[in-house]
Amino acid sequence: MKETTMAPPVNLGALLQAELQEDAAHREEGLCVVGTFGKSSAQTGPLKESIINTLTDKHIFSLFGGPEDEDSEDSHIEAYYDQENRVLYLLLSSVCDSRLLLRACRSLSSGVSHSDAHDFWKDLEMQHCLHLLFMFSVCHVLLLVHPSQTFDVTYDRLFRALDALRQKALPLLRAAIKDCAVSKEWKLNSRPCPPRLLFVFQMNAALKVSGNGSESGGNPDKPKKHSPRRRLQHALEDQIYRIFRKSRVLTNQSSNCLFTVPANQAFVYVIPAAEPDPVSTLLGQLRSNCVLSEQDPAPVLTGPRRYQQMRRSARPPTSGGDSSSMSMGGQLVDFNLKEFLWQHVELVLTKKGFDDSVGRNPQPSHFELPTYTKWVQVASRLYQVLITNTDEELAELATKVQSQVKVLDGFLDADTKFSENRCQKALPLAHSAYQSNLPHNYTTTVHKNQLAHALRVYSQHARGVAFQRYALQLHEDCYKFWSNGHQLCEERSLTDQHCVHKFHLLPQPGEKPDIDHNPPIMNHNSRGRSTSSCNCGRKQAPREDPFDIQAANYDFYQVLEEKCCGKLERIDFPVFQPSTPDPAPASDQVQRLPSEALGDAEKLKEPSTAQSHTPGDTSLSLALSLGQSTDSLGTYGDGDGTENPVQPKRPSLIDRQPSTVEYLPGMTHSTCPKGLLPKFSSWSLLKLGPAKSYNFHTGLEQPGFLPGSSFLLPWDLVIRSRSEEDTGLTEPLDGGASSWPAPNKSMVGKRGSTGGLGRNRRRDDVARVFVGFEYEDSRGRRFISSGPDKIVKALGPGGAKDPATRVLNTDMPLYVPSPSQGRGLKPHFAQLARLFIVVPDTPLEITLNPQVQPGPPPCPIFHPEQTEVVLPPDGFWVLRFPYSYATERGPCFPPKENQPLSNYKVLRGILKATTANPPPP
Repeated sequence: MKETTMAPPVNLGALLQAELQEDAAHREEGLCVVGTFGKSSAQTGPLKESIINTLTDKHIFSLFGGPEDEDSEDSHIEAYYDQENRVLYLLLSSVCDSRLLLRACRSLSSGVSHSDAHDFWKDLEMQHCLHLLFMFSVCHVLLLVHPSQTFDVTYDRLFRALDALRQKALPLLRAAIKDCAVSKEWKLNSRPCPPRLLFVFQMNAALKVSGNGSESGGNPDKPKKHSPRRRLQHALEDQIYRIFRKSRVLTNQSSNCLFTVPANQAFVYVIPAAEPDPVSTLLGQLRSNCVLSEQDPAPVLTGPRRYQQMRRSARPPTSGGDSSSMSMGGQLVDFNLKEFLWQHVELVLTKKGFDDSVGRNPQPSHFELPTYTKWVQVASRLYQVLITNTDEELAELATKVQSQVKVLDGFLDADTKFSENRCQKALPLAHSAYQSNLPHNYTTTVHKNQLAHALRVYSQHARGVAFQRYALQLHEDCYKFWSNGHQLCEERSLTDQHCVHKFHLLPQPGEKPDIDHNPPIMNHNSRGRSTSSCNCGRKQAPREDPFDIQAANYDFYQVLEEKCCGKLERIDFPVFQPSTPDPAPASDQVQRLPSEALGDAEKLKEPSTAQSHTPGDTSLSLALSLGQSTDSLGTYGDGDGTENPVQPKRPSLIDRQPSTVEYLPGMTHSTCPKGLLPKFSSWSLLKLGPAKSYNFHTGLEQPGFLPGSSFLLPWDLVIRSRSEEDTGLTEPLDGGASSWPAPNKSMVGKRGSTGGLGRNRRRDDVARVFVGFEYEDSRGRRFISSGPDKIVKALGPGGAKDPATRVLNTDMPLYVPSPSQGRGLKPHFAQLARLFIVVPDTPLEITLNPQVQPGPPPCPIFHPEQTEVVLPPDGFWVLRFPYSYATERGPCFPPKENQPLSNYKVLRGILKATTANPPPP
């Protein structure tokens, strides 16, 4: 009889915490705990929930999943307590069920890596194992439900893992239940009895055997004692028993096993395939109900007696009083699922227990039938230790149990074990690939290239989820090998060459180099040597490849100055003058707006401004400082003669008084802060002697010049004689508007005029200035350039014939290909090193305004600390350019092979000429 009142299943945790009000009649009776676990099929068919519904004759569990597990893929246990029959049903839902497996797949995002996804599934499997260990510790009977009629051999590995975990965690489980009011055997074994494991399989509809007897070996008249389904059950029992005995999951002594199987009872049940015709199914159920209703009414019984009555009533009538349950055909009748289970539950409720030990000397196993109160007390403590870990008293035990879960890795995580073994074999191959063809010391670039090669070799052999972890270990191993004495110094010289030493420290001021120190203390060295000339160019000496701007632009020339040009007359550029004993570099510099910096750069590039090409001058020009008034004759950049002279701004107070506390760490350029000066000047301006000390017939008599390339270029400037001046004012004498013509432009109306002496001019109206842009390569080869792509070649004693207007009217390159290339493939460049100017003894002022752009934009424009310098008359002057250029952020490296040289240039307008006022009479 089915009861009308049905209690829904609850979560096991909620059941253990709730105070269940039992009937007084059943309060002292024993309790049988039946656990159900297993897998479910993705196809439509009976589930674990439907099996419990069949066992209880009630619709307890929903076939479509309850609301409890709607948003979770974690394992959980649901419970239903049948007080009338004294059976507690536990249902384990895990990732083995299709519904939870589908939720777990949906929870994984598309961007999860292989390793992360594997860890996700591994955690779910660990949860499943812990829940199974709990059920094997609190249940009397366990049902393993499988959606097919074939035994899954992976359960053998799972049960061996659970057995190993139980043996490891058994002392912890004993400590958890030591205070519970249960028997000593229960406390010792942490379970009421060795649970009996039963197997429930679902038969495939394709294997359904017809009842025509065709399977009886060709004799359809010979009856079979067992049905095909029962024979399948016997075959599965034999197979399962042999597998578990071989793997020693089952042994002779049942008390030491994780579970037991009966020796003389059926422990495999195969659910028959569903009828394809639902009408036939309904008619069969109606027929069985009608047979039951025709029987005499009997008193309602409970417990085992009720089971026996149902079992007798479910059997069809026999032909006689024989209790062998033989049908008319002589074939045994198959019992149903409830009868299959209740024959084992009856042993529990009658306190007979399970005697499943085999062998010559079988040892009886312990057995206890607890009351509901005692079982809840034990189960709640085990639930806290194994699953929830929310009780503070049992938190330490739960933590220790979690540490023992690692035992499952070797049994369950075979993929990881295989992957680790494979990756461990691939690591030595990757290490050998990294160390092949390596120098003793190498740079970061070489390290990264070798590491990429090692990773390629590693990826060819490594497989599985441990790939990423061992790849990170390969990274660490290669880095340790590189940093342990094989790391090359990463510092690059100002010529873009690496230091050849291994990683080292620079010596502090007053500290001596120490090679034995770890890391060693030494100076940088790239083993690069070149030949350079001194400030004046009259002495050459070898130099080391510099690594800082002071060694490149100051120290080398200071050493040669003591031997050569220390006594020459010079114009010193302003440098930082400290007012404190410990000045500091300007670190918190006020950054100008980008538009302002860009505007300054454009002004520096524009040669049409008259006096000052740099708005932010840090000092007054020499002419203004001497109190002289100058009349602008314009620059020789454009040559149109229509420019209006622009009067320079009066420098501000901060420009005239630079800081004496902070100095500029780099060189002065167009974007550096105003009011700051460097500690040394990277430029040099010397006077080699009077103007007549240069002989234009012989050229420069200095070492290193290529034959015929040491002649300066003539620059003829037309001036008016003293008698033709008007009232002491300076006026142009070339017939132009207000400025001198461009050096490369011929005078209008003067036939045959080339900017030199006119046919109708007197010789004292012409001033000849000599200019020479000198280039020097790394081997000390020097030459004067007559154009951006031309070298001066004077074959006779007359000197250079090309005028200087071409070099003054264009942007001269900072680097040009050296005329004497070596045998190597790498090209050699010659760098602009000096500018020679011969100023005659005439009422003429030559203003020097060098501006260098040593790189493509947005490279700033470099200039001396004093932007405009007026060269006094009657002098042979030489301006030495910096050897290297650097800002506060780093050096400006020389051009590479594939970089255009046009981006490295000296801006036009480096020289401009003006007439001076005549002395008072």
